[in-house]
Amino acid sequence: MGDALRRGAALLAHRGPDDSGLHVDKTAGIGLGHTRLSILDLSPHGHQPMLSGDGQVALVFNGEIYNFRELRKELEAKGYDFRGHSDTEVLLNLYLDQGEAMLPRLNGIFAFAMWDRRKGTLLVARDGLGVKPLYYAESPQGFVFASEIKALLPLLPQGRELDVLSLHRYLGFLWCPGDGTPIKPVRKLQPGEAMVVRQGRSERCWTWYRLPLFRGVQADLDEASALDGTVTHLRRAVHRQLVADVPVGAFLSGGLDSSAVVAFARELNPKIRCFTIEMAGGQDAGAADDLPYARRVAGHLGVSLDVVTIDAGRMAQDLEGMVVQLDEPLADPAPLNVLYISRLARQHGMKVLLSGAGGDDLFTGYRRHHALLLERWWRWLPGGMRAGLDKVASRLDQRRAWARRLAKLFNGAGLDGDASIANYFLWAREADFLALYTPEVRVQLREARARVVQPLVDFLASAPEGLSRLERMLLLEQRFFLADHNLIYTDKMSMAVGMEVRVPFLDPDLVDFAARVPTRYKQRGRVGKWVLKQAMEPFLPRDVIYRPKTGFGAPLRRWMRHELRDLVGDLLSTASLKRRGLFDPPRVQRLIADNGSGRIDANYTLLSLLCIEIWCRQFVDYSGGRIWRTINS
Repeated sequence: MGDALRRGAALLAHRGPDDSGLHVDKTAGIGLGHTRLSILDLSPHGHQPMLSGDGQVALVFNGEIYNFRELRKELEAKGYDFRGHSDTEVLLNLYLDQGEAMLPRLNGIFAFAMWDRRKGTLLVARDGLGVKPLYYAESPQGFVFASEIKALLPLLPQGRELDVLSLHRYLGFLWCPGDGTPIKPVRKLQPGEAMVVRQGRSERCWTWYRLPLFRGVQADLDEASALDGTVTHLRRAVHRQLVADVPVGAFLSGGLDSSAVVAFARELNPKIRCFTIEMAGGQDAGAADDLPYARRVAGHLGVSLDVVTIDAGRMAQDLEGMVVQLDEPLADPAPLNVLYISRLARQHGMKVLLSGAGGDDLFTGYRRHHALLLERWWRWLPGGMRAGLDKVASRLDQRRAWARRLAKLFNGAGLDGDASIANYFLWAREADFLALYTPEVRVQLREARARVVQPLVDFLASAPEGLSRLERMLLLEQRFFLADHNLIYTDKMSMAVGMEVRVPFLDPDLVDFAARVPTRYKQRGRVGKWVLKQAMEPFLPRDVIYRPKTGFGAPLRRWMRHELRDLVGDLLSTASLKRRGLFDPPRVQRLIADNGSGRIDANYTLLSLLCIEIWCRQFVDYSGGRIWRTINS
């Protein structure tokens, strides 16, 4: 176990370049490994694995506990002694004092494991919104866990069976909702979950945190309270998350969310350093340029702004490394932007960056939120007519941005209930990507008897009655789109260069408050995040607040025509597809041809196919040596 544990921990060295350690309890057959990014208490007193005074409890912990100082005061009043001033030591003593009951008291981002020799149990837990990842597997050799899948490979030498249903979800969503991963034995501990393991087997798993809308919190605020509370709660969250013994910087895209975070951060740190990206050659048609807005905000707030310039060719070259670093075949170029900005910030001495992630998921802002409100113009039609709208929209010229958006708007229009809400998260029609599999894989998927949207539909089935369709969609944003997509890639790509990213919008108090804001103050006609925009008018320029919606991305359609053309020809060749046995070569070749001619827009589906094959080559074909170089090599 010791050698495999060391090799697994070594594959996480990028996450913790400052220190590392192992704790092995041979009698119990327990081993814990940790690599440390020192942010609070840079002294040896913060070393992990951290042991209790009597050596009976050992902790490995990834993340930050923002209210650790308040918790420490309580523990000191009870007689607990502290050697250093880290939040890790507070977490350890809080467990000694309260056990599992401590979980709801933690305000922070975390994944941790607590080995309690007295009880013979291992407690593993993940923060309520899933900011920090935690993967695990149960095998004949026992229970294994890690922050990244690649670290589990030395501990799972035989467990490489593909999870075809999860791959189906990666292809449909471009990410995988729920606890699945591409490797069948490996699962994600879900946001707000905890598990007790005894003698190498999961004894109990439970949800310790539920989203406020799921708990039945009522949206009961009037307009004035909603506006005042938005400022108060966001400011408090940002100030709370500035705690660190190292420099803290911020992402600044020039969008509302990151700009709002910087506006409040500079109140405590007027010299906060901000970072953004410039895409040389511009974005695809229909995407707005962020950089002028980022400079506008930096000038308005009087903060510095460092810019990293990247061209499409460089991003395309890094695609393979991105998939390895992500551990999952997420088909989205945006993670590379997080990497480049994080690397630039690290070069300037930062170890922590504040992010605006989560604003759209709390207050609306995505196109699908507006699309949901547009349903009033056509959802009253009979199901057959709605399905006809879907069919007509799918035949429009997909080379035009408006046609692609219209096709997405009516995709699944014939569906009803929660399935129609979940369908908004799909990138393509399930029937279209089902047709890409080999007959053998299609049989496996039929035998699984689970629709691609099943995790989302099942989750909403237990939601309180009386929630609007928009509130139900926001539940899916907060539970799945955040944790299984945005937060996963933000964590993996920033930690690739030893950078921690904090997300003030996901402060538990702010999440609770946002649930009390009625949807009429969130999505008002075409204006998403209306309450946040109104609240930030005293702090930011109006042209920034009401700018066109955009996001970190890449010129993917240009990639497919130029920079990625050879990679597509190699990885998605008939020979390559036959060797893998997942996708039907003639159908994939037809998809490539139709996309190249402009008859359809299948760029993201092709990117997903690419990422799945890259992932399989690096993780399934892994032979026990070092996997393909990581993005930071």
